[in-house]
Amino acid sequence: MAFCTHNGRTISYRLLGQANKPLLVLAHPLGMTQAIWDDMLPALLTQFRVLTWDLPGHGASSAWPQASAAIEAEDLAQEALMLAKLAGAEQFHFAGTSIGGVVGQQLLSQHADKLLSATLTNTGPVIGTADGWQQRSAMIMDKGLEAMAVDIVPRWFGPTACEQQPALVEGWRVQLGRTDKRSYALLCEMLGRCNFTEAFKGKILPKVQVIAGTDDVATPPSSLEALSSALGVAAPLVWENVGHVPAVECPERLVEVFKSLAK
Repeated sequence: MAFCTHNGRTISYRLLGQANKPLLVLAHPLGMTQAIWDDMLPALLTQFRVLTWDLPGHGASSAWPQASAAIEAEDLAQEALMLAKLAGAEQFHFAGTSIGGVVGQQLLSQHADKLLSATLTNTGPVIGTADGWQQRSAMIMDKGLEAMAVDIVPRWFGPTACEQQPALVEGWRVQLGRTDKRSYALLCEMLGRCNFTEAFKGKILPKVQVIAGTDDVATPPSSLEALSSALGVAAPLVWENVGHVPAVECPERLVEVFKSLAK
């Protein structure tokens, strides 16, 4: 793990693999960390140089500055672009899940020339409702993430993953409880403002793959179908018995998708 400074904040990231291989930038879901990609790294590093990072207030990245009242999707896209530049890559492959997929949508809508491909999983052009995210933000600030994790984390994983990994939910409850609550709350509010339904019209896009899970209650397959339609790309891959985080639930399958897009 390494650290850099961007706009006065410390960002935790990892840059792994050989410099002569194409760069793959990975963005994690809200409330999680760059560790979600760990099980995929050995297979990915045979084909890619891989860059992961922790979102504001997540993992080992510092919290969003108190002087800043909001986080915008472009702020997160700029983090990805800065890290790719740090890695020396003019263009890169990108993959993101949930809010990581929102980062990908922002990149596609405003910086598509930087992308060689994009894989967007368990996300949508609109996720939830503005009122719902505002309510969650307020509850987080009032109760704290340690208390809220009891209700939030079980929504991340499908029954199959929970049966195969009995301590999965409890482990991520601990991690979520350590996340900076204000940064998390501001990211909730950001999600409530994001709407990419019309963002890709007239855009020249790279190869894009959209992936859904049948057991995802946060962004169900219909959300990914709406995203495919907005992007003008093929219908999403819909994976049976997979919840909101395929990097944790079926890492081998996700690796194969990344490798296929890079060919």
